[in-house]
Amino acid sequence: MSDTLETAIEENATAPRRASGDAGSVEQHSLRDLIEADKHLAAKKAAAAKGLGIKLAKISPDGTV
Repeated sequence: MSDTLETAIEENATAPRRASGDAGSVEQHSLRDLIEADKHLAAKKAAAAKGLGIKLAKISPDGTV
């Protein structure tokens, strides 16, 4: 279900906001709306990823064991 919702959000963001017929009139989504949609999709992808987003590493100075 979430995959279809994600696809729908992407398609709606790339489609024109408003369109008219005959002589033609197309209005794009505002840049703010596109950025918000992108942030939303990135946040959903990050939330679905495994792990905590933290990497632990042991650091030791050179020359010591």
